[in-house]
This record gives sequence, structure tokens and C-alpha cells, in this order.
Amino acid sequence: MNKTRKLVIIGDSVFPQIAYEYFTHDSEYEVVAFSVEWEYLKRETMFDLPIVAFESLTETYSPTEHDVFAAVVFREQNQLRARFVRQAKEKGYMAASYISSQAIVSPSAKIGEHCFICEATVIQQFAEIGDNVVLWSGNQIGQRAVVENNCFVLPNTVISNRAKVGTNCIVNANVSVLDEVEIADDKTIEISALISEDVK
Repeated sequence: MNKTRKLVIIGDSVFPQIAYEYFTHDSEYEVVAFSVEWEYLKRETMFDLPIVAFESLTETYSPTEHDVFAAVVFREQNQLRARFVRQAKEKGYMAASYISSQAIVSPSAKIGEHCFICEATVIQQFAEIGDNVVLWSGNQIGQRAVVENNCFVLPNTVISNRAKVGTNCIVNANVSVLDEVEIADDKTIEISALISEDVK
């Protein structure tokens, strides 16, 4: 795949390492650096690429030539990842997304910015995925289902037709959300749960 954009990944732990592999081997992005805040800058390189301070990122990596992806899991109910995206955009960076070439996304589905959608995920007709959403591998998002901003959905979860997941939610692995069920904002759904009625 031709590399047409350069990317800085925020973070230096497990998710950034995974994101590096996905972006490197299955996207238009060339990863050129990692970035963390000053107080967490404990090493200089990862995968032979520099790790630089987020506070001074623009001094080395121009926003006109680089995009940013915040590879942060669900700390602070996804708000830490959202903060990094907001601050990067304030610095002038565009927020990158990754959509696996092995995901199936309906042409009528809508996907927001700064999303990370892994392999074997199916997003069906007229579904809506908000900004800053992570859908790990093997998820199914049904017809006209909605996953709102700042959500993290772990593997092998089904969000059925016309169901809705509110903002800032964490949905653990192997969850089934039945048709038309709504989950309110800021909820954590435990592993293997069957959600058959609204969560308020």
C-alpha cells in the first residue's frame, strides 16, 4: 500500500505497538514517531523510531505534514484519549483513523474521525459510528445501530439492529446488545453480558 501520509502515534505501551503494526502494514500512513507527555518520557525510541514529548511535538513534526493517532485505551472512561485528540487538533494536527482492509463496512454506514476498526468487524447498513471510537476485532454493528463518541468496544461483541451505545462507554468482550436497546452515556458493560433492555 502506498504511503501518502506521515503519522505520529501518541503513546508507547501495548496499544501503540499494536497500532504501529496495523498502520504500517495496512494503511496509507507511514509511522515516523511516537509521543508521550514529558512526565512519561522514559525512553528515547521504540521500533527504532523516536519517542518525543507531546508538549513540544510541533517543533519536530509539523502539523502540515503529519497526522496524529492517540493509541490510548479506556482510561478515564475514554476521556484521556479524547483529551489527546482535542489537544492535537488545537496544535493543528489532523486526527488519523484506521479501518482494517479486512473489515466489512457498508457504503451507507457513517464513521466519524479518529476511529480504530479492526479486522473481522462488520458494520452494517446505515449504522453510525461516532468520533474517537475503537472497535476491536470480530465485532458486529447491526443495521441502523449507533455507537456514539468516545467508546471502546472489545472483541466479538454484537450491537444489534437499531441499538444505541451512548458516549464514553466501554463494552467488554463477547457482549450481546439486542435490537433497539439503548445504553446510556458513561457505562461499562461487563464481559459476556446479554443486554436485553435499556441501561439507564
